[in-house]
Formats: sequence, C-alpha cells, structure tokens
Amino acid sequence: MAHVTRTRPSVSLFATDGRPHPLQDALVAVTLVLGALAFISAMFHNLHLLSSWAGLIGILTGAYGQYISVTTRERFPLIIGMGASALGFFLGMAHGGLFGGVIG
Repeated sequence: MAHVTRTRPSVSLFATDGRPHPLQDALVAVTLVLGALAFISAMFHNLHLLSSWAGLIGILTGAYGQYISVTTRERFPLIIGMGASALGFFLGMAHGGLFGGVIG
C-alpha cells in the first residue's frame, strides 16, 4: 500500500507555492511600518527628519523586497508600503529634507 503525504493547503489564494518565506515576510512588515511612520510623521512640519529618513529606508527595503519576492501575496503589501514611504519621503523633503537645519 502506497504512503500518501498530505500537505496543508495554502491560507492565501495568492501564495501559490505553499512554502514559508520568512525574509520576504519580514521585509513586508518593515516596509509597512516604515511607510506608516513616514506617512503619519509627514503631516507634521517639524518632523521632517523622521519622515524623510523613514521614507527613504522604507523605499529601499520595499525595493529589495520586490527584488526577492516570490508571490503576489508579498508584492501587494510591499507596493502599499513603498507608496506610503515615498509620499512621506517627498513631503519630508519638501518640509526640510534629510539634513534640513542640522547641517550648515
């Protein structure tokens, strides 16, 4: 009698390979947190250093996450996080930039 191994079906419709991706999931979480931080802090003029740096790092982590991502389940929140990071970065740059008032 043949032995049949059963695998647990994937939770998400878009996670097509059914394997865990801890590095990609960590990059998704970091990008989303940095995007939220950059977006929220960009609403305050005096927090331009925080919003511009968080936005820049969020853009870079999201870009690397896109580079190594495997499934659509990973790519979708990376795009959301990168968009929020970019918006926070651009508003932070408009309010004073990465080094505004610190250097020179």
